[in-house]
Amino acid sequence: MEPATAAGKSPDPMPLPPPEGPSPLGTSSSSASAPGTQAPAPAPPGAREVAAAMEAVERDAAAIAESYASLFASLRVALSNVTSTSAENMECLGDVVGRLQESALEASSKGNKYINSCLRLNEEMRGLEGLAMQLKILRKNVDSLDLAVNQLLRLP
Repeated sequence: MEPATAAGKSPDPMPLPPPEGPSPLGTSSSSASAPGTQAPAPAPPGAREVAAAMEAVERDAAAIAESYASLFASLRVALSNVTSTSAENMECLGDVVGRLQESALEASSKGNKYINSCLRLNEEMRGLEGLAMQLKILRKNVDSLDLAVNQLLRLP
């Protein structure tokens, strides 16, 4: 078998010159026919023509095989790239989800601390309501005392 031809060359074989040896009918190509006789019928394809046709078919088959090999190689590379990219994306997505989960847990913990602080402050404020009431009463008493002192100091 011959190696595959380049993709730009034509796979059609070049026509071969007619054989120079004895013809398959056993007559010599150099002998002339007698006047008044018919010319011989076209000879069946010789061994050279069959071999040339088979070589052309082999070249075409080799070129097609090379084309398919190139196609499958490029498809394999493309699939490898896509698979690699998908694996990298999944790994990156896993990292992002892990970090998001950590951040959500941290935010939840801080939120719970804030809520607990607010609840403690609310309880302390309830205890201060009684103190606020006492301060209001004390303020009234101080105002009353201040008024009484001012009246005593302005005696005629």
